[in-house]
Amino acid sequence: MKRSTIKFMLDKAKFAYLWVDRILLAPNHFGVSLPERVRFALKGYMPDQYALYDFAHKDAEAYLSEYDWYHSRDINEPFGPLFNNKVICAEFLKTFASVPESLMLKNNGWYVFMDGAEQALGREGLAEQFGAAADAVEMVKTGSGVFMKPISLGKGEGVHRLDYGDEGFLIDGKFASEANLVSLFESSDGYFLSQAVSQHPFLAQIFPDAANTMRVITVRDPKTGEYRVLFAVLRIGTSETAPVDNGSRGGLVANIDLETGELSEARTLHSLAVHAMHPDTKTRIKGAVVPSWEAVKAETLRMARHIPYAHFIAWDVLLTEMGVSVIEANTSSGVNIVQLWGPQRHGPLGDFYRAHGVID
Repeated sequence: MKRSTIKFMLDKAKFAYLWVDRILLAPNHFGVSLPERVRFALKGYMPDQYALYDFAHKDAEAYLSEYDWYHSRDINEPFGPLFNNKVICAEFLKTFASVPESLMLKNNGWYVFMDGAEQALGREGLAEQFGAAADAVEMVKTGSGVFMKPISLGKGEGVHRLDYGDEGFLIDGKFASEANLVSLFESSDGYFLSQAVSQHPFLAQIFPDAANTMRVITVRDPKTGEYRVLFAVLRIGTSETAPVDNGSRGGLVANIDLETGELSEARTLHSLAVHAMHPDTKTRIKGAVVPSWEAVKAETLRMARHIPYAHFIAWDVLLTEMGVSVIEANTSSGVNIVQLWGPQRHGPLGDFYRAHGVID
């Protein structure tokens, strides 16, 4: 069998899996009826998108579908794997950007020290390469906060915040024993530990119990080759999503005006509710302005220029008092958080996809 034929068959199998797992069997928070669910699944839309985009009254053809998102992942090929592995991506990004320090990873049962381990453990000239769960516990005991993240998964799945203070350990803000922490490390695999970064007071005031990151999408203009910010949102955690802020987990999403940095009302992918203020802290969201927004845009574009072979990057950045810290960079972005504010098939994102052959 020819190599091209095998690749074609594998692509078809992946696409079929996508349709069943990500579209047909996707969560149905709005109780969309089975006939409508199947009808729009065939067009590439999840049941929640039927409600969020109001397909009962609006034309689905004006929107980008999950099919379109799937094909958009090829825009940066063959460099997609650079972004898909969070450890490799962080190691690459730190050569030209501010990135949280990686401390340790565990993969296939092996605990491996990363560059940040020496300082975290207070051991100068750390000679050994491999560690153990006890070393991971010691890193948490530094008291500055550690994030435990899957090496490859997205959407905030499997992410935990680990802290240590006068009253002991915390896992995702809940008290835990050292044995609980060791059990978490031992029972998990394919993850890494990274240093927590303190977010800007502006973000902490909105919601302090999650790192509230900005998703900033940069693209390289297909005609001019110049870089520009195509879209940006602020993702905001809630008491139900902490310690993460991901919209796919039910977190809030506020649009950022690209010219002024002003926030819109916040929405969520799990309901039709609109929030001018944070539902937990009652801090104003709508009308608030992201501090140093021009500097955020400039820094994100500077970083994009360091990866000239990537035409599309969805940056997850955290604003700190020192500037921008890159939590991760992605080779594609879900279309939900963009289309909460209107269809994009004939908008800037759709035009970019069309230029790269993603859509007709």
